[in-house]
Amino acid sequence: MLSRISPYWLWILLSVPALGMVSALLGDDARAFHRLLHPTGEFAARFMIISMLATPLLLLTKGATWARWLKSNRRYFGVAAFFYAALHTYVYLVDKGSIDRVLEQATEFDMAMGWLAMLVFIPLAATSMDYAVRKLGRNWKPVQRLTYAAAVLTLLHWAALHGWNGWPPALVHFAPLAVLTLYRLWWLYLRPRPSQMA
Repeated sequence: MLSRISPYWLWILLSVPALGMVSALLGDDARAFHRLLHPTGEFAARFMIISMLATPLLLLTKGATWARWLKSNRRYFGVAAFFYAALHTYVYLVDKGSIDRVLEQATEFDMAMGWLAMLVFIPLAATSMDYAVRKLGRNWKPVQRLTYAAAVLTLLHWAALHGWNGWPPALVHFAPLAVLTLYRLWWLYLRPRPSQMA
């Protein structure tokens, strides 16, 4: 059933949160940009996490149909994460209102982590198309592994925004990814092989 879902329907589903955000930005609320700072960033993080959960979930569920579907469509979630991150950046720039205020905050730890995460997102999004996969060949996977750097930077950005109060919500989102990534590493490198058990 999942395999029959058109990518176009998936794109519509991924766009639903953005539709509400854009409509709010087009309204008369002067603080709309400020209010959308967190939702845009959170959806960027959520879609990035979903895309990264695909492979470890496939291993954990021993190839369940829904996990295979998620893995085959993870690039859509990754690209959606980039667009929400871009919207998050745009909302932040407009909310600050001047380049001087942006530059003033850019060296602060939380903001520096956010800007670095966005810089990492750019090559990930640029190489997400089939053309890039064919062009890069064996080099495609090493480039895509930058996703882990983006995840760490995003976690630090999110958590540092509110001091210690920022860690609980950030960890709620990232803890499943951390646990499943450790499981994937165990499965790849540490699990007992039949030859080792003989």
